Amino acid sequence: MKVSITGRHMELTNAIREHAESRLAKTLDEFPRLMSAHMILDVEKYRQIAELVIHAPNHVEVDAKDESSDMYASIDGAVDKAMKQLRKMRDKMVDHKDHVSLGEMEAKIEATQPES
Repeated sequence: MKVSITGRHMELTNAIREHAESRLAKTLDEFPRLMSAHMILDVEKYRQIAELVIHAPNHVEVDAKDESSDMYASIDGAVDKAMKQLRKMRDKMVDHKDHVSLGEMEAKIEATQPES
């Protein structure tokens, strides 16, 4: 997966870059089919903003943004929001329901009961 980190109105230090990369690597291992992730870090006066854009196959795009007074907290918040969205999309795609009609269910119950 291609990961890129961009800093706006700030100097991107090694510590911030390493924190963002490690946080993304730990959490995005759960989704192996992702194509790319782009994290945009922005500073506006006292607001530290982290935005994460993730691209996946089948035109799936996840966009998460978090803002706080600490850049590390903003990064963690944006990654957590993106993971929540990805889990929700994955659960929608995976069908957990057993599509059995009422008649089929009654037939299965009757077949499993011993005859007296």
